[in-house]
Amino acid sequence: MEGFIAWWAAHIPLSPQLSVFFISMIPLIEERGGLILARMLGLPMWEAVFWCVIGNIVPIPFILWGIKSVLHWMSEHHLSKVAEWLMAKAEKNKPKIDRYGFFGLLLFVGIPLPGTGAWTGSLVASVFDMDLKKASISILLGIFLAAVIMTFLSYGVFGSVIS
Repeated sequence: MEGFIAWWAAHIPLSPQLSVFFISMIPLIEERGGLILARMLGLPMWEAVFWCVIGNIVPIPFILWGIKSVLHWMSEHHLSKVAEWLMAKAEKNKPKIDRYGFFGLLLFVGIPLPGTGAWTGSLVASVFDMDLKKASISILLGIFLAAVIMTFLSYGVFGSVIS
């Protein structure tokens, strides 16, 4: 992930704010990568958090309300292997979320580990027909939790080591 972020910083001619916003929208990278990029680009902490959180939130409604249709379309248009991979990813993570319900989804999205985050949490919530209102709130709170944790790591503990 760090290699891609460094490449982006060196080759994509966008303002730091837009770069952080767009990086935070990318699945698997999300706001974790956005905060790392923001630190690399010298954005102030609060501005970085703002753009990361907004970028991470933008795709969520589209995933929650549209992923089933996309998966169905993919299955019928020679992308069934990708659709199967996404379903397997959702299936693999469902028990982690089901065990604690609302708080399980919040923690799954909020604790910044590989393979977790708003994209995967939204995928699981949608595919397994979780209540979308509760799932949306849980995912939003998880995004805020991840922002707090990653801000501490990017601008706090590791930030002082990097500087």
